[in-house]
Amino acid sequence: MTFPTIVRTTTRAIDTFTLWTGRVVAWFAVVLMFAIVYHVILRYGFEAPTIWAYDITYMLYGSMFMLGSAYCLLKGGHVRTDFLYNRWSPRTQGVVDTIAYVVLFFPAMYLFFDASYIYAERSWEQLERGFYSPWAPPIYPFKTAIPLGIAFMILQGVSELLKSLHAAVYGRWP
Repeated sequence: MTFPTIVRTTTRAIDTFTLWTGRVVAWFAVVLMFAIVYHVILRYGFEAPTIWAYDITYMLYGSMFMLGSAYCLLKGGHVRTDFLYNRWSPRTQGVVDTIAYVVLFFPAMYLFFDASYIYAERSWEQLERGFYSPWAPPIYPFKTAIPLGIAFMILQGVSELLKSLHAAVYGRWP
């Protein structure tokens, strides 16, 4: 297989996975909305607030943020200096992106993953529970979303690196 074929096959597989996870995670917003509406109706309509709404909202929103970050990377939603970047040729964009992924992105993601994995592992060992509300929900599954989201980012980073390498070598984006 040639380099362009390997890039195309690999990036399609990773991008498809990221699209699928992004679409699943997007449904968290619907669940979040229903939880908030339910709580507001009970609280203001019946003067019977829930004890779980606060916990559900921060856990769902945090999970949505972490698990959806790879989808954001795929769609080009992260911060970039577009006013400069868009003026460059595809080859220059590819070279700059390749260097940025190798020098900045992957080392940072590795450090974040390493720290968050230990953080989640400790939480599972202790069967950690939240202490911000009387409900005290288990939060170890929520903390697992952090290293999992970073793993998704690393995987999508591989796809983006391959696309950047292709642009750097061939002067066009795959």
